[in-house]
Amino acid sequence: MASITAAGRRNPVSLRTPTWAWALPPVLILALGFLYPLALVVRQSFTPESLGETTTGASLTPYTEVFASTAFREALTTTVWLAVGATVGCLVLGFVLALVIAFVPFPGGKAVARFIDVFLSFPSFLITLALLFIYGSVGMANGAWTGVTGAAEGPFHFLTTPWGVLLAEITYFTPFVMRPLLAAFSQLDTAQLEVASSLGAGPLRIVRQVILPEALPALAAGGSLVLVLCLNEFGIVLFTGAKGVTTLPMLVYSKAILESDYPAACVVAVVNIVLSVGLYSLYRVVSRRAGA
Repeated sequence: MASITAAGRRNPVSLRTPTWAWALPPVLILALGFLYPLALVVRQSFTPESLGETTTGASLTPYTEVFASTAFREALTTTVWLAVGATVGCLVLGFVLALVIAFVPFPGGKAVARFIDVFLSFPSFLITLALLFIYGSVGMANGAWTGVTGAAEGPFHFLTTPWGVLLAEITYFTPFVMRPLLAAFSQLDTAQLEVASSLGAGPLRIVRQVILPEALPALAAGGSLVLVLCLNEFGIVLFTGAKGVTTLPMLVYSKAILESDYPAACVVAVVNIVLSVGLYSLYRVVSRRAGA
């Protein structure tokens, strides 16, 4: 019996599952659910169509045609300036609101801070519908105006313009900046504020010299995230009904669904993906340095 036991110890039978076997299922799911469709989009973007028949071989013709089109250049410009404008607006508004919630005591302040977390789960079209109920052509603001003045219609028609899209994006994405700011403010040593106040520093000087330096990493991380999200936003532009506002996601929808020009749609999608991945990489670098 002792010899058998010793032999068993010398030649143990390993029943442990190899590490690669555990990694295989998620890799397969990722490949089939994401990488394969993405590869099809990239391949289609290099496949021109001529007279309804797909030509053989890869070609840069779809890219040259799309890049030369006025619609693509306008969509790219609109996407960039809307994303940048919304990001700046979110940074300014989010910083002010986070300051009030974190440092100005008022009843229900903790409930408002918790609501920010809930707000992050809301779909973007819900905020757009709320703005339509308030500022739409038959919304509450125009209804109140016509009821008071007797005019045929109200003055608020900006929601169907780029400024309406900008307002909707700032309204929806501001909490994405506030969340990391509130986390950063919660770690701020209040003794620094008390010392600065005792030395005669006013509120604005305390914000500029004490609070703002501590908030810069959170601002950078939140701003990078908002920039990426605004670059890919589709629902807000669609639900505002801004017909004159065409972003890259809207151009993909128009080319693929309305015009059935799939190579052009794939080219725009690839450009959008490249921009998004580049900005997301920047966001990860900023978040890592900020400790987020």
